[in-house]
Amino acid sequence: MHDSTADALIVGAGPYGLSTAAHLGNLGLDVRVIGTPMEFWDTGMPRGMFLKSEPFASSLGAPVAGATFTDRHPGWRAGRPIPLRTFVEYGRWFAETHVPDTEDAQVVRVERDDRRDDYAVELSTGEVARARAVVLAIGVRAFAHTPAELAALPAELATHSVAHRDLSRFEGQDVAVIGAGQSALETAVLLADAGARPQVLARTQRLAWNAVPVPSPSLADRAVRGPHSGLGRGYRTWIWSEHPWATRLLPDGARRHLVRTTMGPAGAWWLRDRLDHRVHVMTGRVVTGAEEAGGKAVVATTGREGDRWEHKVDHVIAATGYIPDLDRIGILAPELRERVRLTHGSPVLGGYFDSSLPKLYFTGLAAAASFGPVMRFVHGADFTARRIAAHIAARAKSGSVSSKSSVTRADDARDAPPYAGTTPPG
Repeated sequence: MHDSTADALIVGAGPYGLSTAAHLGNLGLDVRVIGTPMEFWDTGMPRGMFLKSEPFASSLGAPVAGATFTDRHPGWRAGRPIPLRTFVEYGRWFAETHVPDTEDAQVVRVERDDRRDDYAVELSTGEVARARAVVLAIGVRAFAHTPAELAALPAELATHSVAHRDLSRFEGQDVAVIGAGQSALETAVLLADAGARPQVLARTQRLAWNAVPVPSPSLADRAVRGPHSGLGRGYRTWIWSEHPWATRLLPDGARRHLVRTTMGPAGAWWLRDRLDHRVHVMTGRVVTGAEEAGGKAVVATTGREGDRWEHKVDHVIAATGYIPDLDRIGILAPELRERVRLTHGSPVLGGYFDSSLPKLYFTGLAAAASFGPVMRFVHGADFTARRIAAHIAARAKSGSVSSKSSVTRADDARDAPPYAGTTPPG
C-alpha cells in the first residue's frame, strides 16, 4: 500500500511504459508502473513469431548506456530476425535492471480530481492510487480491429490475430486469414507449421515484401538511397523515424496520410521463403460478408472483376491491424474521455505527448496521429520516454497546476479509419 501521491503512474509495462519509467526514475521522480513486464508480447503474440524490426531498431529507451538490444545481444547484426522469446527476455531484463518495482496488477479505472490537481487510479488489488500525472502506455490490444463484414460470425468461428498465442489448436483445420501484412502472412505460416490448412485472403492485387537489408552500404549508396533508420531506408523515412517531432508540424490531413501510407502491409523479407505451397494465397479478394453454416464459417469475397467466391472454413482469423479509438480505453472514466480533445478517435497531443487534460499522457499507437508512424513500433519508445519524462519533471519542479500543451482545435470525426492494417509495435 502506498500512502503518498506519486509523481507519475504508468499504465502498462511494455516497451513504452518501461522506457518512460526508466527515464522518470533516473530524474529522481516517484513513479509507479502498473502491469506485468512484457505481458502483451508474451501472451498476445503467437509462439514461433519473429520481430519484423531490425536489431538496432528493437531497443527500449534507457537514460544510461548499455541497455539497447544489441548491447544485450552484441552478436545480433542486421538481417538476423529476433525471435519473440528473445525479445520478451530482453524486455524483462530491462525491467529488472532499470524498472525493478513494477506492480503485477491491473488498472481498473482512472479518474481526475481537479481540486487536488491529481488522478485517482483504482487498481485490481482494491487500492486507489493517487498520482500527479498518468501515462497511458497500454499498447495495442484494446485497439484490435475486426472488419464489420465478419460481425455475423460467432466468437468460436472468428477471432482477431491478437487472441492467439498457441496456434496448435487449429491442427487439421481449414483456417482463413484475412490480411496482407506481416501479421497475416506470419500467422498463416505458423498455422501451416502447426498442421493447419491456412488460406490467405488479401485485398491487394499482389503481396508486398520488404527488401533485404544491406549490412554495410557504400557511401554512394547511402547518398542515393538515404540513411538507415528504425523504419527502413530513405531520407523522409529517416525524418519520420528519428525526428518524430517534425510530424507535428504537418497539417492534420497530411499526418493521417503519412501514418496510413508509411510502412504499409508487407511481409518481412525473411518470411518469403517460408510462405510455401502449404499456404493458399488468394489476392485481389475483398471480404463482403460472412455467415455460419453447419458449424463452419462461410466468408464471401469479391474479386476485381466482380466475381464472387465463398470460402468455407473451420475458423477465420482477422489479421487486420489496430485502430486507435479513445472510446475503447475502458479504464478512463467517461467524464475524462469527454474532456480529451480528439482527432479521428485519437487524442490530440502537445509536443510532450500531453493531452488536453492536465498531465495525462498517451504513448504508442494512440500517439501516432500526432507523432507519426514510428509510434507503431518499438523504435519510438526512447523518443517518447525522453519527452514525457522531461515534461513531468519540469512540472514537478515548477509545481505547475495546469497543462500548457500546445494543441490545436481538432475534428472528432469517426469516418474512414486511418490506421487499418497496421501491425503491433516491433
